[in-house]
Amino acid sequence: MKKSIFITLFSVGLTGAFAQEVQDLEVQYNPNSLNPIPVYEQHYKVRVWRNIDLREKQNKGFFAKNGEISKLIVDAVKSGELTDIYNSDSLTTKLSKEDFLGRLVQEQAQTFPAWTPTTDFYTDDIVSFNGKNYRAVQDSKGITPSEDATDYWAGTNQGSGLEYAVGDMSSIHMMEDMIFDRRRSRLYYDIQAFEIIVPGAKTTTGIDNSLGWFKYKDLEKLFRNNIPKAVWFNRQNTAQNKNFADAFLLRLFQGSIYKVQNPDDETIDDTYRGNGRPYREGVWAREWTEMMLMEKEHNLWEF
Repeated sequence: MKKSIFITLFSVGLTGAFAQEVQDLEVQYNPNSLNPIPVYEQHYKVRVWRNIDLREKQNKGFFAKNGEISKLIVDAVKSGELTDIYNSDSLTTKLSKEDFLGRLVQEQAQTFPAWTPTTDFYTDDIVSFNGKNYRAVQDSKGITPSEDATDYWAGTNQGSGLEYAVGDMSSIHMMEDMIFDRRRSRLYYDIQAFEIIVPGAKTTTGIDNSLGWFKYKDLEKLFRNNIPKAVWFNRQNTAQNKNFADAFLLRLFQGSIYKVQNPDDETIDDTYRGNGRPYREGVWAREWTEMMLMEKEHNLWEF
Protein backbone atom coordinates (compact mmCIF):
# COMPACT_ATOMS: atom_id res chain seq x y z
CA MET A 1 0.00 0.00 0.00
CA LYS A 2 2.78 2.41 0.99
CA LYS A 3 4.65 1.45 -2.14
CA SER A 4 1.68 2.28 -4.39
CA ILE A 5 1.16 5.63 -2.64
CA PHE A 6 4.84 6.45 -3.13
CA ILE A 7 4.68 5.58 -6.83
CA THR A 8 1.55 7.71 -7.26
CA LEU A 9 3.09 10.73 -5.53
CA PHE A 10 6.31 10.28 -7.51
CA SER A 11 4.35 10.20 -10.80
CA VAL A 12 2.39 13.31 -9.85
CA GLY A 13 5.63 15.05 -8.97
CA LEU A 14 7.17 14.17 -12.32
CA THR A 15 4.07 15.36 -14.17
CA GLY A 16 4.08 18.65 -12.28
CA ALA A 17 7.79 19.15 -12.91
CA PHE A 18 7.35 18.41 -16.62
CA ALA A 19 4.40 20.83 -16.87
CA GLN A 20 6.44 23.52 -15.11
CA GLU A 21 9.36 22.88 -17.46
CA VAL A 22 7.09 23.24 -20.50
CA GLN A 23 5.61 26.44 -19.07
CA ASP A 24 9.08 27.86 -18.38
CA LEU A 25 10.11 26.95 -21.92
CA GLU A 26 7.12 28.84 -23.34
CA VAL A 27 7.96 31.92 -21.27
CA GLN A 28 11.56 31.84 -22.48
CA TYR A 29 10.55 32.43 -26.10
CA ASN A 30 8.48 35.27 -27.56
CA PRO A 31 5.74 33.68 -29.72
CA ASN A 32 5.56 36.81 -31.90
CA SER A 33 9.26 36.78 -32.80
CA LEU A 34 10.40 35.61 -36.20
CA ASN A 35 13.68 34.32 -34.74
CA PRO A 36 13.10 34.30 -30.98
CA ILE A 37 16.04 34.77 -28.62
CA PRO A 38 15.50 32.96 -25.29
CA VAL A 39 15.27 35.19 -22.24
CA TYR A 40 18.28 33.54 -20.59
CA GLU A 41 20.47 34.75 -23.47
CA GLN A 42 19.21 38.35 -23.37
CA HIS A 43 21.66 40.67 -21.64
CA TYR A 44 19.72 43.81 -22.57
CA LYS A 45 16.32 44.45 -24.13
CA VAL A 46 14.21 47.50 -24.89
CA ARG A 47 11.03 47.81 -26.97
CA VAL A 48 10.69 50.80 -29.28
CA TRP A 49 8.08 52.10 -31.70
CA ARG A 50 9.12 53.76 -34.96
CA ASN A 51 7.25 55.85 -37.49
CA ILE A 52 8.20 55.01 -41.08
CA ASP A 53 7.11 57.69 -43.54
CA LEU A 54 6.93 55.84 -46.86
CA ARG A 55 7.09 59.13 -48.76
CA GLU A 56 10.65 59.81 -47.59
CA LYS A 57 13.35 59.21 -50.17
CA GLN A 58 15.02 56.45 -48.16
CA ASN A 59 11.70 54.62 -47.79
CA LYS A 60 10.41 55.02 -51.35
CA GLY A 61 11.67 51.54 -52.19
CA PHE A 62 8.71 50.23 -50.16
CA PHE A 63 6.30 52.63 -51.84
CA ALA A 64 7.08 52.38 -55.55
CA LYS A 65 4.14 53.10 -57.84
CA ASN A 66 1.92 49.99 -58.17
CA GLY A 67 4.25 48.17 -55.77
CA GLU A 68 3.31 49.80 -52.48
CA ILE A 69 3.72 47.67 -49.37
CA SER A 70 0.44 49.01 -47.98
CA LYS A 71 -1.39 47.94 -51.17
CA LEU A 72 0.00 44.42 -50.87
CA ILE A 73 -1.19 44.13 -47.26
CA VAL A 74 -4.67 45.56 -47.92
CA ASP A 75 -5.16 43.35 -51.00
CA ALA A 76 -4.10 40.31 -48.93
CA VAL A 77 -6.76 41.12 -46.33
CA LYS A 78 -9.43 41.53 -49.02
CA SER A 79 -8.50 38.24 -50.69
CA GLY A 80 -8.38 36.35 -47.40
CA GLU A 81 -4.67 35.54 -47.58
CA LEU A 82 -4.07 37.66 -44.47
CA THR A 83 -6.67 36.92 -41.81
CA ASP A 84 -5.24 38.04 -38.47
CA ILE A 85 -5.72 41.78 -37.90
CA TYR A 86 -5.36 43.33 -34.45
CA ASN A 87 -6.88 46.38 -32.86
CA SER A 88 -3.76 47.47 -30.97
CA ASP A 89 -0.07 46.74 -30.50
CA SER A 90 -0.89 44.33 -27.67
CA LEU A 91 -1.72 41.84 -30.45
CA THR A 92 -4.45 40.25 -28.34
CA THR A 93 -7.76 41.75 -29.55
CA LYS A 94 -8.52 40.84 -33.14
CA LEU A 95 -10.23 43.09 -35.65
CA SER A 96 -12.77 41.56 -38.03
CA LYS A 97 -12.34 41.82 -41.77
CA GLU A 98 -15.54 43.87 -41.98
CA ASP A 99 -14.25 46.38 -39.42
CA PHE A 100 -10.96 46.64 -41.29
CA LEU A 101 -12.74 47.30 -44.58
CA GLY A 102 -14.87 49.89 -42.79
CA ARG A 103 -11.72 51.73 -41.73
CA LEU A 104 -10.67 51.87 -45.37
CA VAL A 105 -13.66 54.05 -46.25
CA GLN A 106 -12.73 57.70 -46.60
CA GLU A 107 -16.18 58.97 -47.53
CA GLN A 108 -19.32 57.14 -46.49
CA ALA A 109 -21.79 55.97 -49.12
CA GLN A 110 -24.74 58.19 -49.99
CA THR A 111 -28.14 56.78 -49.12
CA PHE A 112 -30.78 56.74 -51.87
CA PRO A 113 -34.53 56.11 -51.47
CA ALA A 114 -35.64 52.52 -51.77
CA TRP A 115 -37.55 51.43 -54.88
CA THR A 116 -41.27 50.87 -54.37
CA PRO A 117 -43.75 49.58 -56.98
CA THR A 118 -46.24 52.40 -56.33
CA THR A 119 -43.86 55.32 -56.93
CA ASP A 120 -43.37 57.13 -60.23
CA PHE A 121 -39.69 57.31 -61.23
CA TYR A 122 -38.27 59.62 -63.85
CA THR A 123 -35.16 59.58 -66.01
CA ASP A 124 -31.88 59.75 -64.01
CA ASP A 125 -33.59 59.08 -60.68
CA ILE A 126 -31.43 56.84 -58.48
CA VAL A 127 -32.94 54.21 -56.20
CA SER A 128 -31.69 51.46 -53.92
CA PHE A 129 -32.88 47.89 -54.39
CA ASN A 130 -31.51 44.67 -52.86
CA GLY A 131 -28.31 46.38 -51.73
CA LYS A 132 -27.53 47.91 -55.14
CA ASN A 133 -28.10 51.33 -56.68
CA TYR A 134 -29.90 51.77 -59.99
CA ARG A 135 -30.37 54.79 -62.26
CA ALA A 136 -33.60 55.22 -64.22
CA VAL A 137 -33.00 55.13 -67.98
CA GLN A 138 -36.55 56.34 -68.68
CA ASP A 139 -39.75 57.14 -66.82
CA SER A 140 -41.38 54.10 -65.26
CA LYS A 141 -43.65 52.81 -62.53
CA GLY A 142 -43.88 49.32 -61.06
CA ILE A 143 -40.94 47.93 -63.06
CA THR A 144 -38.49 46.19 -60.72
CA PRO A 145 -34.84 47.26 -61.07
CA SER A 146 -32.73 44.33 -62.24
CA GLU A 147 -30.10 43.36 -64.76
CA ASP A 148 -32.89 42.13 -67.03
CA ALA A 149 -34.77 45.44 -67.06
CA THR A 150 -32.05 47.23 -69.03
CA ASP A 151 -34.60 49.34 -70.93
CA TYR A 152 -35.65 51.00 -67.68
CA TRP A 153 -32.84 50.61 -65.14
CA ALA A 154 -29.04 50.58 -65.20
CA GLY A 155 -26.75 49.66 -62.33
CA THR A 156 -24.62 52.53 -61.04
CA ASN A 157 -21.74 53.04 -58.61
CA GLN A 158 -22.89 56.57 -57.91
CA GLY A 159 -23.18 57.15 -54.19
CA SER A 160 -20.87 54.27 -53.27
CA GLY A 161 -18.41 54.79 -50.42
CA LEU A 162 -14.95 55.98 -51.41
CA GLU A 163 -11.92 54.15 -50.08
CA TYR A 164 -8.61 55.77 -49.26
CA ALA A 165 -6.25 55.75 -52.21
CA VAL A 166 -3.12 53.63 -51.90
CA GLY A 167 -1.06 56.81 -51.84
CA ASP A 168 -2.94 57.92 -48.72
CA MET A 169 -1.76 54.88 -46.73
CA SER A 170 1.74 56.30 -46.55
CA SER A 171 2.81 55.68 -42.97
CA ILE A 172 3.76 52.59 -40.99
CA HIS A 173 4.23 52.26 -37.26
CA MET A 174 6.71 49.53 -36.41
CA MET A 175 7.03 47.89 -33.01
CA GLU A 176 10.32 46.09 -32.44
CA ASP A 177 12.55 44.78 -29.66
CA MET A 178 16.22 45.70 -29.49
CA ILE A 179 17.94 42.73 -27.86
CA PHE A 180 21.60 42.28 -27.00
CA ASP A 181 22.42 38.58 -27.15
CA ARG A 182 24.93 37.73 -24.41
CA ARG A 183 26.09 34.53 -26.13
CA ARG A 184 26.68 35.99 -29.59
CA SER A 185 27.67 39.38 -28.16
CA ARG A 186 25.73 41.48 -30.64
CA LEU A 187 22.52 43.49 -30.94
CA TYR A 188 19.50 42.11 -32.79
CA TYR A 189 16.41 43.95 -34.01
CA ASP A 190 13.37 41.75 -33.48
CA ILE A 191 10.42 43.24 -35.40
CA GLN A 192 7.12 42.40 -33.71
CA ALA A 193 4.31 44.16 -35.58
CA PHE A 194 3.27 46.78 -38.14
CA GLU A 195 0.42 49.28 -38.08
CA ILE A 196 -0.82 50.87 -41.32
CA ILE A 197 -1.63 54.55 -40.88
CA VAL A 198 -3.47 57.10 -43.01
CA PRO A 199 -1.89 60.43 -41.95
CA GLY A 200 -4.20 63.12 -40.61
CA ALA A 201 -3.51 65.28 -43.66
CA LYS A 202 -5.50 62.75 -45.71
CA THR A 203 -8.43 62.23 -43.32
CA THR A 204 -11.56 64.33 -42.89
CA THR A 205 -10.95 64.65 -39.14
CA GLY A 206 -7.32 65.74 -39.41
CA ILE A 207 -6.36 62.85 -37.09
CA ASP A 208 -4.24 59.86 -38.08
CA ASN A 209 -6.45 56.89 -38.99
CA SER A 210 -5.21 53.47 -37.92
CA LEU A 211 -6.24 50.67 -40.27
CA GLY A 212 -5.00 47.90 -37.98
CA TRP A 213 -2.00 46.06 -36.55
CA PHE A 214 -0.40 42.96 -38.09
CA LYS A 215 2.09 40.51 -36.64
CA TYR A 216 5.35 40.76 -38.53
CA LYS A 217 5.57 36.95 -38.62
CA ASP A 218 2.41 36.92 -40.73
CA LEU A 219 3.65 39.75 -42.95
CA GLU A 220 7.03 38.11 -43.51
CA LYS A 221 5.25 35.00 -44.74
CA LEU A 222 3.09 37.18 -47.01
CA PHE A 223 6.19 38.84 -48.46
CA ARG A 224 7.92 35.51 -49.11
CA ASN A 225 4.82 34.06 -50.78
CA ASN A 226 4.36 37.05 -53.11
CA ILE A 227 7.83 37.54 -54.54
CA PRO A 228 6.71 39.32 -57.76
CA LYS A 229 4.68 41.87 -55.75
CA ALA A 230 6.74 42.31 -52.58
CA VAL A 231 9.63 44.11 -54.26
CA TRP A 232 11.78 46.72 -52.56
CA PHE A 233 12.78 49.01 -55.43
CA ASN A 234 16.48 49.92 -55.61
CA ARG A 235 16.64 53.25 -57.43
CA GLN A 236 20.43 53.01 -57.74
CA ASN A 237 20.60 49.50 -59.19
CA THR A 238 17.45 47.60 -60.12
CA ALA A 239 19.50 44.40 -60.48
CA GLN A 240 19.65 44.52 -56.69
CA ASN A 241 15.92 44.87 -56.03
CA LYS A 242 15.01 42.84 -52.97
CA ASN A 243 12.06 41.21 -51.30
CA PHE A 244 10.37 43.35 -48.65
CA ALA A 245 11.35 40.79 -45.99
CA ASP A 246 15.03 41.00 -46.94
CA ALA A 247 14.88 44.80 -47.06
CA PHE A 248 13.60 44.94 -43.48
CA LEU A 249 16.19 42.38 -42.40
CA LEU A 250 18.92 44.58 -43.89
CA ARG A 251 17.36 47.69 -42.28
CA LEU A 252 16.92 49.46 -45.63
CA PHE A 253 14.48 51.95 -44.14
CA GLN A 254 14.46 55.05 -41.98
CA GLY A 255 12.10 55.21 -39.03
CA SER A 256 12.17 57.77 -36.25
CA ILE A 257 11.54 56.51 -32.71
CA TYR A 258 8.36 58.01 -31.29
CA LYS A 259 7.99 55.79 -28.23
CA VAL A 260 10.16 53.74 -25.88
CA GLN A 261 8.55 51.23 -23.55
CA ASN A 262 7.75 52.95 -20.25
CA PRO A 263 5.48 52.46 -17.20
CA ASP A 264 3.06 55.21 -18.29
CA ASP A 265 2.84 53.92 -21.88
CA GLU A 266 3.46 57.46 -23.15
CA THR A 267 5.00 58.53 -26.41
CA ILE A 268 7.97 60.88 -26.30
CA ASP A 269 5.74 63.74 -27.46
CA ASP A 270 3.19 62.96 -24.72
CA THR A 271 5.89 63.20 -22.07
CA TYR A 272 7.12 66.57 -23.28
CA ARG A 273 3.64 68.02 -23.81
CA GLY A 274 2.61 66.85 -20.35
CA ASN A 275 5.45 68.87 -18.91
CA GLY A 276 4.56 71.99 -20.86
CA ARG A 277 7.50 71.76 -23.24
CA PRO A 278 7.27 73.03 -26.85
CA TYR A 279 6.79 70.63 -29.77
CA ARG A 280 10.31 71.20 -31.10
CA GLU A 281 11.80 69.76 -27.91
CA GLY A 282 9.83 66.58 -28.47
CA VAL A 283 11.33 66.35 -31.96
CA TRP A 284 14.83 66.82 -30.57
CA ALA A 285 14.10 64.21 -27.90
CA ARG A 286 13.24 61.61 -30.54
CA GLU A 287 16.59 62.17 -32.24
CA TRP A 288 18.36 62.18 -28.88
CA THR A 289 16.72 58.86 -27.96
CA GLU A 290 18.05 57.32 -31.18
CA MET A 291 21.55 58.53 -30.36
CA MET A 292 21.37 57.25 -26.78
CA LEU A 293 20.34 53.78 -27.97
CA MET A 294 23.22 53.75 -30.46
CA GLU A 295 25.57 54.73 -27.64
CA LYS A 296 24.13 51.94 -25.51
CA GLU A 297 24.80 49.44 -28.28
CA HIS A 298 28.39 50.68 -28.58
CA ASN A 299 28.96 50.25 -24.85
CA LEU A 300 27.46 46.77 -24.85
CA TRP A 301 30.08 45.60 -27.34
CA GLU A 302 32.53 45.69 -24.45
CA PHE A 303 30.50 43.05 -22.66
